[in-house]
Amino acid sequence: MIEVLLADYARPMHAQALVDLLDHYASDPAGGGAALAPGVRERLVDELARRATAFSVLAFHDQVPVGLVNCFEGFSTFACRPLVNVHDVVVRDGHRGRRIAQRMLACVETEARRRGACKLTLEVLSGNASAIRAYEREGFEGYRLDPAFGTATFMQKKL
Repeated sequence: MIEVLLADYARPMHAQALVDLLDHYASDPAGGGAALAPGVRERLVDELARRATAFSVLAFHDQVPVGLVNCFEGFSTFACRPLVNVHDVVVRDGHRGRRIAQRMLACVETEARRRGACKLTLEVLSGNASAIRAYEREGFEGYRLDPAFGTATFMQKKL
């Protein structure tokens, strides 16, 4: 049986599940291919808990952690309302294809609506076709304002 719930950063079982699942994702080529640094593993949950705008969703299969979504609240100036960015989506190997990500995203949407958010946002690598299809099934689409200007491109500058 799959259980999907909001993570409680103060619960050791949830904290350990979050760190282990994010490390699993980071170690995968889609997540960068390198395990989390020891200092990140050590501080991650405490740092998330310090941020009122952060929340996480966990999925357990018979008490075993199999899925994680980390989210951060932002703000839409055009709507003058919060938005929620889906930052990490993780489903363990062997549990993919069971719609666990979709169930976790439904939980994210419920929490986003509770927070008064106007939309959910996320980034996905263009080569991750299965994730793109999953997100599109859930109603996500490329971001654009005026079709003449095209869709948005996610960019970064490391500091």
